[in-house]
Amino acid sequence: MLTLYTITTCDTCRKARRALDAQGTEYRLHDLRRDGVPQALIDTLLAERGAAGAANKRSKTWRELDDADKRAFAADAPDTARARALLAEHPTLLKRPLLTAADGILLATGYRDGDYADLGTL
Repeated sequence: MLTLYTITTCDTCRKARRALDAQGTEYRLHDLRRDGVPQALIDTLLAERGAAGAANKRSKTWRELDDADKRAFAADAPDTARARALLAEHPTLLKRPLLTAADGILLATGYRDGDYADLGTL
């Protein structure tokens, strides 16, 4: 079963849920604020997308970080340990929604219309 990691107040996460519901895809919903951020998810995200690709740089949380913490997500020289700690501490800092397969493989980061159209083949 797929797992969709969201923040309930996030408009993009709502769009992703509507898309999955519209095509009848079964999934488990995981609210990152309420249910927490699984360390395995952070590790997978950092391994597959890198620190720069893991952070939602349009979020209020990002804007409130000091420059030293923002440098942890630099594309050229990330501080992965610091990025990992910040993502665990601030769920709203994660790029979202995140969609994973049952085996934990990261299928999608973020959402744009049509992104989930090929999920029927899973």
